[in-house]
Amino acid sequence: MYIYNVTINIDESIHDQWIEWMQLVHIPEVLATGKFSKALMSQVLVKEDMGGITYSIQYSCASKELLMSYYQEDAPRLREEVEKKFRNKFGAFRTEMKIVKEFSN
Repeated sequence: MYIYNVTINIDESIHDQWIEWMQLVHIPEVLATGKFSKALMSQVLVKEDMGGITYSIQYSCASKELLMSYYQEDAPRLREEVEKKFRNKFGAFRTEMKIVKEFSN
């Protein structure tokens, strides 16, 4: 299992609009690609020196191949939508993680 993590710092002036759009439009569109089985949206509680509010969205993916096909087939279009809608009001970076072992109680 792989995790595609997107960490986003969003300007407070558009926070409410952004979070509603993410929950109602963007995350469902990413899941609709069929490449991910679920998404987890978390608020990062560490205050950034630059201000804003930071979130992490983690998308679960069954294989590296599915993730690579998302990058090729879907990511450019979906990233462009975010960029158009919230231009210059956010910063984002993306990481990939491979789950080594899952523990539970």
